[in-house]
Amino acid sequence: MLPLSLPRALALSLLVCTLCSAGAAQPKNKARAAAEPQADGAPDVVTYGRRDDVMQFGAELAERRGLDVEWVQAALQRARFVPNVAKFIMPPPAGTAKNWAAYRARFVEPIRVRAGLAFWRANQKWLVLAEELYGVPPEIVVGIVGVETIYGRQMGNFRVIDALSTLAFDFPAGRKDRSPFFRDELENFFVLCRSEGVEPLQLKGSYAGAIGMPQFMPSSFNKYAVDLDGDGHVDLHTNAADVIGSVAHYLAEFGWQRGLPTRFSVAPPVDASERALLLVPDILPSFSAQELVAHGAQLGDAALAHEGPLALVELQNGDAAPSYVAGTKNFYAVTRYNWSSYYALAVIELGEAVAREMARETAREVR
Repeated sequence: MLPLSLPRALALSLLVCTLCSAGAAQPKNKARAAAEPQADGAPDVVTYGRRDDVMQFGAELAERRGLDVEWVQAALQRARFVPNVAKFIMPPPAGTAKNWAAYRARFVEPIRVRAGLAFWRANQKWLVLAEELYGVPPEIVVGIVGVETIYGRQMGNFRVIDALSTLAFDFPAGRKDRSPFFRDELENFFVLCRSEGVEPLQLKGSYAGAIGMPQFMPSSFNKYAVDLDGDGHVDLHTNAADVIGSVAHYLAEFGWQRGLPTRFSVAPPVDASERALLLVPDILPSFSAQELVAHGAQLGDAALAHEGPLALVELQNGDAAPSYVAGTKNFYAVTRYNWSSYYALAVIELGEAVAREMARETAREVR
């Protein structure tokens, strides 16, 4: 997850985008990098070696965090510049139209629904416990893990230290410089490795450095990951209990409210100016149900009875008419995992699709 600061996330897209400049594929201070021959005959890769700025960064973070400077610097020396990381972090080409229907079809589909059903069945005890502790229902946790990694099938194959080092020290030109963010994540990665006894050169994740089934960035791991099964270790790669507890804890920390729906159906105002006024806050709940109605929106009885603030959320459908929902504070909480209304609604609807299959299966067993 890019916490959105890419925030997770950053929410994480797996789209491959073109480089905005040829220079993005080469590390800065190239003369101070070193070619590392590969024993398996693969092409040589560029490691950071003892590049001055990298070694200084390692020394400073070791001092700040009370880490062994030789351990930190030795790992950084073997970190690699990865051109594909610089490539994949670039934004989509300008003019790419958003399309909720196409986006939804990528995630609410049979493979993820079947895998989600198996995940739910295998981990029902932990899903129930997480809801008791944090108030987050199983379908939301199941939806997030399904959208992020198809329940662990696609967790990323980049060494985390390589991805974070590439973005920390050689962030590509052509978009807003996020190198300070990734330097902080690289620092948090070393803290994570020390606390969990992990070898920095072994852990793998996404091209942005996100880790495990829930795709936590290292800072999110350090703040929100929990040892739900109490075995003394937090494992987001293979331990579903810790994955479930960590996702639920994350959402609770970002404002999830027990028992609150995520959204209501809504028909937007017909008047374009009224509709534009309601869309200004975007996904942030800012209007009461009565205020939405006063500006021309149409709501059902459940939404009208809702006492908290709502957001009129618009999702583009390419050349077709947009889709709309009235998002609650819980819809907004899901967007804190990945700052996108499209992501949040895909999570919610995937979780609901899996919940329906779970209910059908339970009904068959009863008969």
